[in-house]
Amino acid sequence: MAIEPRKPPSQLIPKLQRALGGRAGWSGFVLQLLFVAALAWISYEIVANARANLQAQRITAGFGFLANNAGFDVSQSLIPYSGSDPYTRVFLVGLLNTLLVSVIGIFFATIIGFLVALGRLSPNWLLSRISGGYVELIRNLPVLFQILFWYLAVLAALPNPRQSISIFDSIFLSNRGLIVPKPVGQAGFEPFVVALLVAIVASIVLWRYARRQLFQSGKVIKVWPYALGMIIGLPLISMLIFGTPVTWEVPVLKGFNFAGGSRLIPEFVALTVALSTYTAAFIAEIVRAGIISVHKGQMEAGSSLGLQRGSVLRLIVIPQAMRVILPPLTNQYLNLTKNSSLAVAIGYPDLVSVFAGTTLSQTGQAIEIIGITMGVYLLISLVTSAIMSFYGWRISRSMGG
Repeated sequence: MAIEPRKPPSQLIPKLQRALGGRAGWSGFVLQLLFVAALAWISYEIVANARANLQAQRITAGFGFLANNAGFDVSQSLIPYSGSDPYTRVFLVGLLNTLLVSVIGIFFATIIGFLVALGRLSPNWLLSRISGGYVELIRNLPVLFQILFWYLAVLAALPNPRQSISIFDSIFLSNRGLIVPKPVGQAGFEPFVVALLVAIVASIVLWRYARRQLFQSGKVIKVWPYALGMIIGLPLISMLIFGTPVTWEVPVLKGFNFAGGSRLIPEFVALTVALSTYTAAFIAEIVRAGIISVHKGQMEAGSSLGLQRGSVLRLIVIPQAMRVILPPLTNQYLNLTKNSSLAVAIGYPDLVSVFAGTTLSQTGQAIEIIGITMGVYLLISLVTSAIMSFYGWRISRSMGG
């Protein structure tokens, strides 16, 4: 029996369009018109139903409620806040707390994920099995379960403030959280920060120059002595000229709690640790797959040049693997940010908890608050994707792609 040759994709497109209702002529136009009319009718019914419900509950639509006093406190705030502040302030507090958990979680998840991936690829049998066990265990447990585990089984089991774990009588760990000395800025703080930033920028410029020399002429320049000297020396000179940049406010136990210092609440610690370790398990597999996608001849070529295994991975393999790693890595960053909304389960004051939760229950402005929250998460996702896309473009450009 003769086998018909496969049709090229260009000939299959019209059939696919017809299957999806994209017909040519008046019939296709009528179908699309009916589809648009159905969407308009559904949208009208939703708006009319929402308006009727708001009128029945005597709720005025609009964003005027944002100027009203909130009337409730928040356990953690990166900006000054009190219960007499408006709901706009509550929104900012929740947004900053969400961004704080997301940024710190992404940072630690990336580091842990890369280390675990390298551990799985290590020739060391024990390290490889431990890394594999970590991935299989953490990746197959629900993230909400892990958040509750760290919060209820680990942090809640710590002693009370009177029996807290003390480190040099300055750092205290208890079921109230981690209490650390609080830096208080002095007159020399701004010059110290400027000197530190100048040292960091100069070190980055020097590192890029050394890297360019390595690839262009094969000349190896040791950067770390100069970078270390600048990072230590410039701030030290600033301290000698302008004085001490900060003093430390040491926490002291008074009654049943600590006074002074800065406190990391248990909810923040539990959420950050759970999201970091959970996302790191997925990142580890992404990085491992990216490294495996690079031909093993690259490792052999690097070894034949006398480079150590770590140098080959850092200079040859991982830069090529980043093209494969970046797209799924971006998805994991977005997932971590969205999973931070599970903070409501342990009472961490993120955007969903204090704005889409407490504020919504007090004002009843469901449409406005849910719309704002959706817009914020959408904006965060778009900004994260744009940053990662720009980084991917830079990598492709540097690799000549």
